Amino acid sequence: MRIFSTGLLLLFYVLTPLVAQEKNEARFRTVVLDAGHGGRDPGAIGADNKEKDIVLAVALKVGEYLKRELPELNVVYTRTNDVFVPLDERAEIANRAKADLFVSIHANAISNPRIYGAETFVLGLHRSQENLEVAKKENSVIILEDDYSTKYEGFDPNSPESYIIFELMQNVYLDQSISAASIIQNQFEQRVGRRNRGVKQAGFLVLRKTSMPGVLVELGFMSNRNEERFMASEEGQVYLASAIFRAIRDYKERFEVRNHLQMAEVPEVEPLTAAGSQDLQEVEDKGEAVAPEATQHGKDIEFRIQVASASREIEKGKGPYSLFPQIDVYREGEWFKYTTGRSPSYEEISVLLEEVRRKVPDSFIIAFENGERVPVSSVR
Repeated sequence: MRIFSTGLLLLFYVLTPLVAQEKNEARFRTVVLDAGHGGRDPGAIGADNKEKDIVLAVALKVGEYLKRELPELNVVYTRTNDVFVPLDERAEIANRAKADLFVSIHANAISNPRIYGAETFVLGLHRSQENLEVAKKENSVIILEDDYSTKYEGFDPNSPESYIIFELMQNVYLDQSISAASIIQNQFEQRVGRRNRGVKQAGFLVLRKTSMPGVLVELGFMSNRNEERFMASEEGQVYLASAIFRAIRDYKERFEVRNHLQMAEVPEVEPLTAAGSQDLQEVEDKGEAVAPEATQHGKDIEFRIQVASASREIEKGKGPYSLFPQIDVYREGEWFKYTTGRSPSYEEISVLLEEVRRKVPDSFIIAFENGERVPVSSVR
């Protein structure tokens, strides 16, 4: 590792946040979606898939949902195909766009294949060896860049001593970043049924120079076979992208309310809600798949497709009623949930799902047994 003076450290790292862009406007206008790795950098490698491919697919889906549901929002990508983008350039893309939020999307890996779950990081000093290892893994990409030692002022991604610099940094956007990270984790847990590994801090170079709130999302573990399959599947990517989309939308609303905008009084509508659902591929603490219950013959089984949910009832003729001729509604806690289609056959409802997703890409199949919501896996 190259030795460099305390004065240079203070000049380069402590003063970096002081060049943050002024946010005089109260509206949330721009979000940057950063699909990690790419090109000659595959990221974490699972049994059958590469991190770079999974995170790009999820990032593009998030952007698709944002553009469709929030057309006034400017969505910027750091990459839209399989190309290598240096870490400092990713931050510069966000700074040039004068983004209000930077979301870097990744997938984790660890030596223990039983570990699983989603976690979201903000910039700061790591509080555990595990967090340091995650940062080292994500920062190690700089060795693929030309003259990285000069570009990053002698930073050695594999040296714990290099990470002392993050203790000197004053992250002026820490509170906002933690807020965004918390919303993302809540969506993963409450709406998508993923294991919540929490909001954490660590020294990520990709977040270091961003002049706005920023988070780094770890969707799951490529080293866990079940999670790798889930993240690589179309269904899994829809769930994960929908969670991040909703989190960005919710953060945007809070941002604008906090800045004293007069927000319209409309019901909160979710394009995808799976609160409390066990429909997703779940895994136990030991990393083993949950065994589905045996189908009980003689029961009244019905499959439907969930297309929306809302905190208050949606008026007839609006929302999902305007998209589909048949809409049913059921209550789950304080939420009204809207479905279309009914069939005792999973195969039949799966065919209908393809058609429904042309209008609501993040719709999904749910199941009822004798009128009660049950996991799809228990009645297939």
